[in-house]
Amino acid sequence: MIKKIGILGSTGSIGTTLLKLINNDEFEIKFLSANKNYKKLLNQAKKFNVKNLIISNHESFNSAKIFNKDKTIKIYNNFEILNKIVNNKLDYVMSSIVGIDGLKPTFNIIKFTKKIAIANKESLICAWPLIRRELNKHETKFIPVDSEHFTIWSELKNTHKKNIKKIYLTASGGPLLNIGTKKLKNIKMKTILKHPTWNMGKKISVDSATMMNKLYEVIEAKNIFDLNYNQIDILIHPNSYAHSIIVYKNGIIKIILHETTMKIPVFNSLFENNKIIKLPKVIDINKMNNLNFQKINNKKFPVLNLFKNIPSSFSLFETLLVSINDLVVDKYLNKKINFVDISKFIIKLSNLKQFKKYKKIYPKNINEIIVLNNKLSLKISKLI
Repeated sequence: MIKKIGILGSTGSIGTTLLKLINNDEFEIKFLSANKNYKKLLNQAKKFNVKNLIISNHESFNSAKIFNKDKTIKIYNNFEILNKIVNNKLDYVMSSIVGIDGLKPTFNIIKFTKKIAIANKESLICAWPLIRRELNKHETKFIPVDSEHFTIWSELKNTHKKNIKKIYLTASGGPLLNIGTKKLKNIKMKTILKHPTWNMGKKISVDSATMMNKLYEVIEAKNIFDLNYNQIDILIHPNSYAHSIIVYKNGIIKIILHETTMKIPVFNSLFENNKIIKLPKVIDINKMNNLNFQKINNKKFPVLNLFKNIPSSFSLFETLLVSINDLVVDKYLNKKINFVDISKFIIKLSNLKQFKKYKKIYPKNINEIIVLNNKLSLKISKLI
């Protein structure tokens, strides 16, 4: 039986990886979406015979309509038309839109699919209880796509959280692992953007270098697996072969590994155990013999000290952190501040008295999170 699927953010790295794994004999793609890269989106539509495209950026939307020569392809400018595209529940949706822009589409697509794979961090950080409620309401299966959370999810499917003593997420240490703290102020951007084990976009490469991405991932793990922050820790693991370590209360410790490719979590989110993935090696003995776990140096990665400020209960403070980081990293990428300033600004801004109130506010809906992010963007930009 042909499975009907949709992809939010098909032109990014996750969406592109997913499309390499499917063929027209097994899947019918009901829609693809992109923000600006309309040419790549139209090429994807042609290759996979997709008749519905959503382009968020208005300028790119207008350009796509002019550029498109296939009049059977319908191009839309927003996600409100999903009920026109999807008549019956899809079998699978990948949500891989980057940033807070992916939050509302992710939430809204849940009711239209039997299974959703979420790679959008902001949905899992800023809105998890709302997302989880929507998943339960529509009986939609959820799979996390981040390699760390995917490996934990794949291990814990049949295990109760009461059996877990500790979970460790691994971090490669990024490009700064072997660079002294004193040298960071003059570090060049090309060094920051060249990750040693993963091929990533500019924004996430910077987050990896500051370790902000690990702070995000701890919040995600706490939310997804319903844990406390004191049950989650981070270990440096330079070659990125092990993605998580789970310590059980009965003394058993499990290290979950896979090659440094997002192909594996994406493949398994789509096929689960119904198909065999082709990889060059079953086990990389050299990496197995050189796991080289190390403790985190908080002086080199000061943003990890923010864990002391994050409330144990879900609140709008998580949205504040995302908003601050987005703006500060944008300033860095536009060469307005140096690398060391990123962590300094994030810590200073998140500790301002005027923002403490958000620790006690529970977001009632997705729009409240989006409105706050827009409001904070203006305020934080002025503060920076």
